[in-house]
Amino acid sequence: MPPQAITLQALIDNDPYLKPYEKALKRRLERVFDAENKLTKAKISLADFASGHEYFGLHFREGKWIFREWAPNATAVYLVGDMTEWLENREFALERINGEGVWEIHMPEGALKHGDLYRLRIHWKGGEGDRIPVYARRVVQDPETLIFNAQVWLPPFPYKWQCKDFRRYSGAPFIYEAHVGMAQEEEKIGSYWEFTTKILPRIIAAGYNTLQLMGIPEHPYYGSFGYHVSSFFAASSRFGTPEELKELVDTAHASGMTVIIDLIHSHSVSNEVEGLSRFDGTLYQYFHKGPRGHHYAWDSKCFDYGKYQVLHFLLSNCRFWLDEYHFDGFRFDGITSMLYHHHGLGNAFTSYEQYFDDSVDEDALTYLTLANKVIKDVRPDAITIAEDISGMPGLAASLSKGGVGFDYRFAMGIPDYWIKLVKHVADEDWPLSYLWYELNNRRRDEKTISYTESHDQALVGDQTVIFRLIGSEMYRYMSVHDNNVIVDRGIALHKLIRLITLATAGNGYLNFMGNEFGHPEWIDFPREGNAWSYHYARRQWHLVDDYNLKYHFLARFDREMISLAKRFRLLESEGPVLLREHFEDKLIAFTRAGLLFIFNFHPSCSHNNYCFESPPGKYRMIFDSDAKEYAGHGRLMKEQCHVTLNDKAEGRNSNWLSLYLPTRTAIVLQPETT
Repeated sequence: MPPQAITLQALIDNDPYLKPYEKALKRRLERVFDAENKLTKAKISLADFASGHEYFGLHFREGKWIFREWAPNATAVYLVGDMTEWLENREFALERINGEGVWEIHMPEGALKHGDLYRLRIHWKGGEGDRIPVYARRVVQDPETLIFNAQVWLPPFPYKWQCKDFRRYSGAPFIYEAHVGMAQEEEKIGSYWEFTTKILPRIIAAGYNTLQLMGIPEHPYYGSFGYHVSSFFAASSRFGTPEELKELVDTAHASGMTVIIDLIHSHSVSNEVEGLSRFDGTLYQYFHKGPRGHHYAWDSKCFDYGKYQVLHFLLSNCRFWLDEYHFDGFRFDGITSMLYHHHGLGNAFTSYEQYFDDSVDEDALTYLTLANKVIKDVRPDAITIAEDISGMPGLAASLSKGGVGFDYRFAMGIPDYWIKLVKHVADEDWPLSYLWYELNNRRRDEKTISYTESHDQALVGDQTVIFRLIGSEMYRYMSVHDNNVIVDRGIALHKLIRLITLATAGNGYLNFMGNEFGHPEWIDFPREGNAWSYHYARRQWHLVDDYNLKYHFLARFDREMISLAKRFRLLESEGPVLLREHFEDKLIAFTRAGLLFIFNFHPSCSHNNYCFESPPGKYRMIFDSDAKEYAGHGRLMKEQCHVTLNDKAEGRNSNWLSLYLPTRTAIVLQPETT
């Protein structure tokens, strides 16, 4: 796409506040095309350029082994491992093949075998060190010494894909965010195979159509949740083999489910042996020099997106996961940290000037735009999601309209606002007008994904919505035979919060594993502070499977809520239209996709004969949060019909619905066709 084919008019028409920054937006686009031309030299496509994983690293081709690595500051490089008894051997010495610092070695077939452990031993002026190869596709940790090594991976029976040409469903994504290791009931690290056989069927049955996997790229510290990546081309071996991960993806595809992973290109772990830090003796090979190269809040390394070698590495990483594991896209983590030199720390982003001042890392913006272009070139149906709290305009606008090219951005203010309400505001004081604003506060030209809570709200140091609502009463009064006002309140509000979040969502919806049924406990990975316990690094599925407990009611509500949204293509319709919002009555009513949603958040008042204007006609109740099958009180008649009343008094010609609306209840009405 030539730059002259791009117009910023749509971007500015949708947001006139961008008009003063039109020149800056044009300059950013020019940077993207200049960078692409420099990378490809106008001779190959950007997708072809993003094939570094096929050049660098270890490969077995035409009956011999070939290994290449980029280490410009190195003076000597050796492969060491099982094949050399971990000693330097001239037969495994790499040769520097060009002035850019690329090292290479060719070895006969018998030099290495499947399963061999290996590393690089790199020498530089004044020092040396062992390093895991940057493009290693398999990295394993010794369970006793805890040492990581690369591993030769050439299985005699490579995985055979069953769904070779899977293409994702083009409609709205209903995302199930999950972590393979903590998905099991047992106090241990779960495996890819266990996830495929035990957890995937649950997700499919729950109605979600997109699986988002956390912690897939290799990371040395399990407790980092996978966000301190060390080996960007290696799927974490703590969960199993590459073939088992491929089977997980293939099985999900067979059910029609899209599979995406968290891609962490915002920073890299600071580890030197396992990671990229000081790889060739310098701290700035992949990262910025000096303080800018260190993320002080995360204790990690910050990529220099202005280096073409770094762009080659990261763009190739995007393509690798699509090619090798058939993933269908990515959630890009930590976008805000990438976009600003201050990483977004301590900034409220209250002015458009902050999106265009000197704090913006335009090299990072260029990289993100190129990454989206590569991903779409390789897989036109792939999905990309930006995790950004700053509200940077254009992130989820297409490149053809002057944007960065993400398909979606997370509506990250919504879960924060729910926590604020639940934690700090009494039920009777909930400001529903401001809640409505937060639920619908999004850029109209960019698609968004809403959620009540993600993994962030489930970690130790925070609390899930259900636990904030019920607290320790969850441990005593969740039996179906118990009557407890705190539990009743929590369950009722949990349902209302999730339903209104979904019903007002822009274009997609996300749930974190277990939260759909109100998992009672937080997540705490094994660490020194908890005596390396796995007690909280798991999901207690037995709670939802036990019909003597109330968790299964919430799971059923969530399942049928998702089904309703999919049946009426709710998130593919225009946004909601507000009919009534009333502070004292604690009521919100709106229409969407032809349906009428009414929420009574009042803690104590059930409204009798409550009237509000609505489109004329006959309506049938098709969803009721107070139904007994959802742990409600069953105060409404199933499939009850309502007819609007016409008011022609004093020249008026309006239509009204008159309803009984129980406390803390939401209903959905569907127009009846005549």
